[in-house]
Amino acid sequence: MSWARDEDMITTNGLFQNTERLDLIWNNIILSTQDSIFANVVRGFNLNITFNPTDVVRVDGRVNVSLRRNPETNVWRMTRWLDESNF
Repeated sequence: MSWARDEDMITTNGLFQNTERLDLIWNNIILSTQDSIFANVVRGFNLNITFNPTDVVRVDGRVNVSLRRNPETNVWRMTRWLDESNF
C-alpha cells in the first residue's frame, strides 16, 4: 500500500484552498484489470485549475489506481493512487 507523505498532503491542501475552481474530466480507460477482490485502472484525465481569471493551469495526465474490495461489506476502497503525468 502506498501512502502520501504529510508534506505532499499539506501542499495539495494548499493548492485546493487557493483555487477559485477545479474542473476534472476523466478520459478513456487505458488499462483495466480486475478480479473479485483487486482491481487496477489506468485512466487519462484533463484538469483545469483556476486560481483567478488570468491564472489558469491546464494539465493533461494519467492516473494509475489500485482498488481492493472488502468481501464482507462489498465496498471497494482505493489502496494506491499513482499520478503518471508528465508536467
